[in-house]
Formats: sequence, structure tokens, C-alpha cells
Amino acid sequence: MAKDKLVQPFLKWAGGKRQLINAIEKYIPNIDDINTYYEPFLGGGAVLFHLQPKKAVINDLNADLINTYEVIRDNVDELIEDLKKHKNTPEYYYEIRNWDRNSDFKNLSKIKKASRLIYLNKTCYNGLFRVNSNGEFNTPFGYYKKPNIVNEDVLRAVSKYLNENDITLLNCDFEIALKDIKPGDFVYLDPPYYPLSNTSNFTSYTFDGFSENDHVRLKKLCDQLTKKGIKFLLSNSSAPFIIELYKDYKLEFVKARRSINSNGDGRGQVKEVLVRNY
Repeated sequence: MAKDKLVQPFLKWAGGKRQLINAIEKYIPNIDDINTYYEPFLGGGAVLFHLQPKKAVINDLNADLINTYEVIRDNVDELIEDLKKHKNTPEYYYEIRNWDRNSDFKNLSKIKKASRLIYLNKTCYNGLFRVNSNGEFNTPFGYYKKPNIVNEDVLRAVSKYLNENDITLLNCDFEIALKDIKPGDFVYLDPPYYPLSNTSNFTSYTFDGFSENDHVRLKKLCDQLTKKGIKFLLSNSSAPFIIELYKDYKLEFVKARRSINSNGDGRGQVKEVLVRNY
């Protein structure tokens, strides 16, 4: 079946893989030979949407993000109508941004929450999804002249893809997301990157963050996958800690341009690593 080119990321996401797709795809087995495709750190979904597997289990720890995928799947018409109501002004932006400071934010409808996330993502500075220690969105207004808030064709294409294929959406820890994985399945792992320097580790995309212990836990999971004969491909920074951690696996270094970073030193050409067990 031909891929739909409109099935593509509908958000800008820090660490997004759009420009590394060709390098990543080179190392992924033929998608038709994979029973179930797993992606436990979904983010903007660039790899999933490029591959367009017919059967996949996808997960992210960011509950607002997974809610947005669910709304696109289940309520795309209502979402598009709500997105059309948004305004590109700083006053309106900060009003919408501040919704999560109110105790009744949790009572907002799923559609309103998804619409807010897409709107903030399209109009905030540099497309940076960032929350503070209270889990509140805190990126300033971007002052873009014509942000593409309502990308109707892409939203409808993504909705169609999620509905017409066997796609399971999860919002849990990566270990739980992979508990049913079997030989013949394949997993692409794209965790929050280990920082190249202390200053580059800005407040996380999820309230919990991703610690050094989580990176070690992920490496142990990779060892378990390998013992079971399950293929994995993992992306990360080329920090010495990561290179040492995965030294027993095959490492490929790739150059990526990073434009979404709160720290200017993290923009431009950055060396990243692809780790695999096959």
C-alpha cells in the first residue's frame, strides 16, 4: 500500500526526527517484515508517520500529547473547528497558556486540551514544549506573522491513518509499554537525550523528566530485548556516558541540525548516535 505523504508530524517537537529520517530508515528492517512496530517515546511521531506500519504500539509519558493523538483519531472534526477559534496575539496566547495554572484545568474536555496544545505549539517561541517544576507550560509567545494553527489536511490524514490501521496508543512508562513485545516485533527507541553538557538539560517535556537512572534502566531493557532475539534501534546524544553505556552494540554516528533548544549552544550541527543489536 502506498504511503500517504500527508501523514506527517502535526507538532514541532524537541528532538524530532524529521531531518534524520533517511539515516534512521537505512537501519530499520522492511516494515512489511515486522509483526508489530513499537515506539515507546513517540514525541512528534516523525518515524512512525514516515514508516506508516499497519500494526503498532505507540506510547509517550506526556499525557497531554497522547490525549492530542487520541482526539485526532476520535474527534478530528471537532478539533479542527476548535482550532479555528484561536487568535495569534500575545494577550490571547498568555490567557490560553495560563489555563493549566487553574484548578479546573483537569475538567477541560479532551478536545479543548488537544486544541490548546496544538495552538501553543504553533505559536510559542521556537516550538518548544516546556513545562516548569509544577508541570505548567512556560514557553513565551513566538510573535510569528502567520503560524499554521489549523493544518486541516495533515490532521485529517493522521486521523485516517490512526483509524484504518491497528494502532494502540499508550500513556505509561517505557518498560510497561514494551511488556508484550515478542520476537518478530521491532522497537525504535527515542528517549529524551542524555545532555551533552550540564547547561543543555532544560526543564523536561514531561513533569517527571528522564534521569541518568532511567537511561541505565533503558540500557538493561535493551539487553533483555537482545536476549529474547528482538531487534531494537535507539537514538541518543553522543555524550561519553551513552557511548560507554552502549559500547557492546553497533554504533553509527549521524549529524543532526537542532533548531529547537532553549540554549543557543544546542542549536546547529550536533553529533548523535544510532545504537542497534542487529
